[in-house]
Amino acid sequence: MERNPRPVSAVVIAFNEEHRIVQCLESLSWADEIIVVDSGSTDGTFDLARRYTDKVFDVPWKGFGPQKQAAVDLAAHDAVLNVDCDERVTPELADEIRAIATGGNMLGGYSVPRRTFLGKKEIRHCGWYPDRTIRFFDRRKARYSDDIVHERVVVSGRVGECRHHLLHYSFAGLSDLIVKLDRYSELSSRQMFESGRRCRLSDVTIRPLFAFFRTYLWKLGVFDGFEGFMISATTGFLTFSKYVKLRERERGAR
Repeated sequence: MERNPRPVSAVVIAFNEEHRIVQCLESLSWADEIIVVDSGSTDGTFDLARRYTDKVFDVPWKGFGPQKQAAVDLAAHDAVLNVDCDERVTPELADEIRAIATGGNMLGGYSVPRRTFLGKKEIRHCGWYPDRTIRFFDRRKARYSDDIVHERVVVSGRVGECRHHLLHYSFAGLSDLIVKLDRYSELSSRQMFESGRRCRLSDVTIRPLFAFFRTYLWKLGVFDGFEGFMISATTGFLTFSKYVKLRERERGAR
């Protein structure tokens, strides 16, 4: 007996993403509904999104976790797929998600593997692959954490695994990688400070070196060539930077 498919809502958060939101939304054209939550973009993001859906909302920025949950709350359907503007849903993944929604035994959440690119080069090591993250879920059994960075979906019950990939075009090049990591270090230091974490000497001496060698050797970044070395180096620098910024927050609080 054929089951009635469960409708799927695709949710996207955006800010000044006019250079890549079109490709993202085109890859979601199969979804029953697309929700875009903008946070005050000053470029053409809002108008471009309106070409693909009439459900575009302007919501003040609250941090990654709360912002994504706001998008989930605006969806009309319980089966939710979250995609970032720098990601593309492959046709194979779209078919797999539709099959899960149709099957009648949908779990609370499903992790999705991602293929990540630095410029045009796909990074297969450095801990960047398969980089599984929960993106498809039943919102009655799952919700986003309140973390302002490194947010996650918290699921009540079993989590399944999708076989097919999201394509992740997060970084146009090495300079773009450095700029974004600096932003993440700022958010990370704030989150650590607010949770009561404090900076120790080992955090700015041993931790950055460990982060570099873990990425380059243990996670086999050496096999990604020059890009693997640079990713490992910037990972070490990110670790150093976020703890230095944490130390500055401590001193400012005094």
